[in-house]
Amino acid sequence: MVKTRRRVRHRFASCLAAAALLATAGCAGAGSLGAGDRTVTIAMVSNSQMTDARALAARFEAENPGTELRFVTLSENQARAKITASTAMGGGEFDVVMISNYETPQWAENGWLVNLSDYIDRTPGYDETDFIPTLRDSLSYEGDMYSVPFYGESSFLMYRKDLFEQAGITMPREPTWQQVADAAEQLDGPGMSGICLRGKPGWGEVLAPLNTVINTFGGRWFDENWNAQLTSPETRRAVQFYVDLVREHGQSGAATSGFNECATQFGQGRTAMWYDATSAVSVLEDPGSSTVAGKIGYAMAPKVDKAKPGWLYTWSLGIPHSSDKPDAAWQFISWMTNKDYIELVGSELGWERVPPGSRLSTYQIPEYRERSATYGELTVESISGATPKQPTVQPVPYTGVQFVAIPEFQDLGTRVSQQISAAIAGQKSVDAALEQAQDYAQAVGRTYQEAS
Repeated sequence: MVKTRRRVRHRFASCLAAAALLATAGCAGAGSLGAGDRTVTIAMVSNSQMTDARALAARFEAENPGTELRFVTLSENQARAKITASTAMGGGEFDVVMISNYETPQWAENGWLVNLSDYIDRTPGYDETDFIPTLRDSLSYEGDMYSVPFYGESSFLMYRKDLFEQAGITMPREPTWQQVADAAEQLDGPGMSGICLRGKPGWGEVLAPLNTVINTFGGRWFDENWNAQLTSPETRRAVQFYVDLVREHGQSGAATSGFNECATQFGQGRTAMWYDATSAVSVLEDPGSSTVAGKIGYAMAPKVDKAKPGWLYTWSLGIPHSSDKPDAAWQFISWMTNKDYIELVGSELGWERVPPGSRLSTYQIPEYRERSATYGELTVESISGATPKQPTVQPVPYTGVQFVAIPEFQDLGTRVSQQISAAIAGQKSVDAALEQAQDYAQAVGRTYQEAS
């Protein structure tokens, strides 16, 4: 059965890569990379922490004469498709790829990534054991690491302490979703939404927070026998709650809002709460980019039935097997993910901009401990407490909190997310969206039923 299932997964992954290659034709950086022999080409997501890495890259080049860095930065959805296609098809255009704990174990099993454990062992002071254990495990396959975390995250609730105090609302450390909804209703008003939630299509966009809501409401994507469960009473209740909350008390344009849009809304003082990634602190607590720095309270991911429903995610760096410069690629990766880099960001750019949630030692640096006093402990607790191997109330045949760790999920999740976004936009009912999503999921589940 295992061999049959692996054949199914390999066959689907190859088809997905071909489809992604067509979908990304013409994307930034595609088809014109012509890197020289001394150039390490890095495919990255264009988030704020990655922008900081590019700004500091000249330090690496100065310390490593003869090695030049070339960055290809893409939006999250574009990056996923482009990197998947290039790595799966063995294109050789990238020497370093920014991936996550979704891709890493699957791609390692497929033979698409270089095993980094030997490199780690030969790099003095790199200290693999310093990575937060849940992250390290999520980036490993058969005991070896195939990518290493640049930053890690779970999810928590961010809220405006000053607005809560003015309204006489107390936010508990471990709130329920009903308490969050009640606060959103009370604080919603002209020029201020009660909460910001992602609604943008994409399995890494709206489905990231929504899946944690489904999990804690008792829902799941599949039962133990791979029967789709997206129209179950628990899943329906969770999705209806999420859609109602963001439609009634969320930000305008919610159906096109992702992480970056909500970060802007919250950082510019236009929403009272935001449930999203713990890594958002790098932007929100930076006085240079946020008008609410120092005014933010933090709480654990809201819950209903399942405790500790926060997600587990990491943007990590790996080396495709098709790279002909793996040694130089590791040189860069080890520079960007070691303890010295964290000190460099803190001293040069500000401690609030340190890549959070990857190394335990980060939270022992005196300057960072002081800067992260309101959110550091919650961040480590959320990441360490995430349960990707038991993500739901009822048993499931998959792992992953905010995603289902099967190769089909890139396509399945994207399709389902489009249905959810349509419901948030008011273009269809939640029931109609979930009926279509159920059909998509059942087609995938049938593949695994036939393989067993």
